[in-house]
Parts: sequence; C-alpha cells; structure tokens
Amino acid sequence: MPQDTVRIATYNASLNRAAEGQLVADLTTQGNAQARNIAEVVQRNNPDILLLNEFDYDQDHAAVDLFRKNYLEVSHHGQDPVSYPYAYTAASNTGVDSGLDLNNDGELGTADDAFGFGEFEGQYGMVVLSKFPIETPGIRTFRTFRWRDMPGSLMPADYYSVAAQDALRLSSKSHWDVPVRMGGKTVHVLTSHPTPPSFDGDEDRNGRRNNDEIRFWADYISGGKQADYIYDDAGQRGGLKPGERFVILGDQNSDPRDGGSWPGSIDQLLKHPRVQDPEPASRGAVEAARSQGASNISHLGDPRLDTADFQDHPAPGNLRVDYVLPSRNLIVSGAGVFWPEPGEPGSDLTGEFPFPTSDHRLVWVDLKLPKGPA
Repeated sequence: MPQDTVRIATYNASLNRAAEGQLVADLTTQGNAQARNIAEVVQRNNPDILLLNEFDYDQDHAAVDLFRKNYLEVSHHGQDPVSYPYAYTAASNTGVDSGLDLNNDGELGTADDAFGFGEFEGQYGMVVLSKFPIETPGIRTFRTFRWRDMPGSLMPADYYSVAAQDALRLSSKSHWDVPVRMGGKTVHVLTSHPTPPSFDGDEDRNGRRNNDEIRFWADYISGGKQADYIYDDAGQRGGLKPGERFVILGDQNSDPRDGGSWPGSIDQLLKHPRVQDPEPASRGAVEAARSQGASNISHLGDPRLDTADFQDHPAPGNLRVDYVLPSRNLIVSGAGVFWPEPGEPGSDLTGEFPFPTSDHRLVWVDLKLPKGPA
C-alpha cells in the first residue's frame, strides 16, 4: 500500500465469550485457534485503523493488550506481524442491569433487561486499534445518552413502562467519537454497533432502536441545530462542526434492501449529504450467495456488497451490515471486503458455518492520507 494511503477497516470478529473473563483466559496463551485466525485476517489486510466489534470489554483492558501481544504481533502462516501502538476501549451498555423489566417477561435481571443485551457487563464490546496517534483528550462517548432524549425517536412508548422510557439508553453498546491524528489532520473515527433489528415482537423495539442508533450518527455529523439535543457522557452538547473529517465504522446491523431493518435505517447514512459510500465488494460474497441459495435468491441487493454470512433458511440470508463510510472531504482510493472465493488464499479463514473466524467479514476502505495543517 502506498505510504500516502491509510487503510481503515471494521471487523465484527465474534471474539465474544459466554462468561466474564473467558476471553482474557483464551488470549493469555497463543493457542486459541479462532484468535489466531482473526489475527491472520487482520495481518492479510493490514489496516492502519481497525474497529473490532464483539470484543469483550474488561476494565483492565487486558484482553486488548493480550490480543496485540500474543496474536497480532506474531506471524501466522507467513503473514507479517502487525503492531498497533495506540488503542482505545471503554465500557459498554451490554450486560449492565437496568433494574427494570425491559422485555416485559415478568422477570428482572435477565440479559434482555440490561441496557444492552448481554450475559455480563462488557460482553460484545468493541475496541479501536490504530497505527496513528489517538487524540485521547478529544474522545467523546455517548453510552448514557437516553433514547427518550432524541427528538422524534421511534421508541415504542406503548410497550415500555414509564420507568423504562425514562431510563433506557439509546446505545445498545456505545457510540464513540475517537479523533485520530493522521497526516497533520484530525479524522473523527465514529464507532458503534447498533442492536440487531430482531429478537423482539410486533412492537419491533429492536428494529426501532437500531434505526435510531444509526440516526444518532446522521444527526451528529449534520451538526448545528440538528445535533443540539445530543450530549456526551461528560455533558458536552452538540455534534461535529462543518468541514470536520470523519469515518463512520461498525456493524450497523442494517442492510439497505434486504433483512428486517426498519425501512430506510441505513439510508440515513448512505444518502447523507456529508457521507460517501465506496461500496466495498468481493467475489466471494457473490459465490456464497449463489451456492447457498435459499433466501439469498429473493434478495434485492447486490450480493457483491454482502459483508455477513447469515442463516439462509428461512432467513435472513447474507447481508450488507458492516460499513466504512468516509466524509465527502476525504479522498477514497480503494475499498473491499475480505471474502475470498473458495480456493483463493485466505478462503480457509472465512469458510462456512461453523466459521473458523466470524460470520462477518472484514471491510476496508483506503483513503488518501490528509496532509497539511488541521
């Protein structure tokens, strides 16, 4: 990759575990097969900035450090090790008990009663890895922003109790604005992992929440009066200023044409005037949709753009749910999805269920390195 190019990637790596502390235990040695495979995927693509979704959070950040030391910085099948001197991770809403019966099943303290679904605090967390300096004092997090404080939200008020409406947070994990310094300029890395628009009932509470978690970034990058309602965990209000550079990263759990999303959810970003969509694609996704058939046959979207290999029968089939969306004032020089066709190098790292890595694929976009004063 040219030295004036920066690769930014997102990868739902499925490095989540069933019990607290299990991921740290798995990464303490170099013997975990899934972690080795995930590391090889990262090495083959060698992004300069990488968001990992579904990476369990621990307060000491031990898992992040162990994954870098024992896996990313160790060669796998002849691939060059990759080093990320900068990392950011923080608490997630997953597994944080709300004290309320959020799913109306008459029980308290279940995984579905947490502010974000999780069996323990930090399950399905996320981490940003970077070869460029992270401007730590400028980081903004929005974990405690309440859903009801979004004007015109889709919260199903007839489903949630008054107490639940008052307490429920918008973000099922968190929303982070992580400014990264590259080429003499600041680029805001906007990361999140909205809830899947499923696992609910006719009230569609998860589909509605997914839509509004995506809308949050649309309002944030719009700035001005459209973002006045937004407050971060430190109490600072507002969104991005005009002209600021950003990249929206993450598993948004929303396909523009297929699947069960609230209508138009991801279009809030794909059609935003400040956003460009490089449409990362792969040949492997096309072959997977063809060979797996079933619900993929009736899909309206272009299978080249799929980023996740989901259950084909009865639904939802393979979908585009993982995104790298740069602002229009950044120059895109390339884009892709790491989904090799069968027999191509690296195809053993994607495979089919049970997956050797994840049911998601790494998605990358190459940008011309911004230069000059901020």
